[in-house]
Amino acid sequence: MSQVRVHNFAVSLDGFSTGDGQSHDAPFGHAGGRLLEWFFQTRTFRQMHGEPGGGAGADEAFARTWGPGIGAEIMGRNKFGPQRGPWEDHEWTGWWGPNPPFHTPVFVLTHHPRPSIEMEGGTTFHFIDATPEEALRQAREAAGGLDVRIGGGPTTVRQFLAADLIDHLHITIAPIVLGRGERLWDGLEGLEERFEIESVTTPSGVTHMTFTRP
Repeated sequence: MSQVRVHNFAVSLDGFSTGDGQSHDAPFGHAGGRLLEWFFQTRTFRQMHGEPGGGAGADEAFARTWGPGIGAEIMGRNKFGPQRGPWEDHEWTGWWGPNPPFHTPVFVLTHHPRPSIEMEGGTTFHFIDATPEEALRQAREAAGGLDVRIGGGPTTVRQFLAADLIDHLHITIAPIVLGRGERLWDGLEGLEERFEIESVTTPSGVTHMTFTRP
C-alpha cells in the first residue's frame, strides 16, 4: 500500500509550527519566515519558484525528498488560506499563485466544502469535510498507487498522527522560540514508540528528525 508522508515540517524549540495572527500578508502569523529560513536557501525551494541557485548541502538533501513519489496531498484549510467560517472570498486560490507547486490533486479539509478549483500545472484543489481516514481514502484513490503527502498545518498533521495514519514524518527543529501559535505535539504522548527515529543537525542550525514506521 502507498505510504503517507510528511516532509519539511518545521517546529520551533517550544513546539509551535506556526505563529499567532495569520493573515493574507502573514501566512505564518507573527513567526514570519523564521521557521523556514533553512528551506528558503535550498535549491529545491528556488526551483519551486522558478529561481536559479540555492544550496546543495545537507538541508537540500532533506528538502528534495518532498516531491518524488507523491500522487496527492492533504492539507488543512489554514494552509490553503487565512479565511475562517463560511467562504466569503471565492476568488482566493491559495498562497501560491496560478501554478502551485503541488502538481497533483490536493484535498483541503474544511467544514465548509466548495467547488473544486483546477489550477495550472496539474494541481486541483478539492474541498472536503471528512475524517482523516476518509480524506486519506479519497487521496489514495486519486494518487493512483503513489504516496500521499500530509502538507500541514500543525492541526492536520497532529490529527493524522493521532489516528496513526502516518508512515514517514520529517520534522525540522528550528532554533527559535515563538511563545505562541499552534502547537504540534499536544496529545501525542508516546508517539516515539511507533517509529524508528534519526536526527541530523546541519550548519544552518536546524535539526532534521525523521520518524519512520518500522
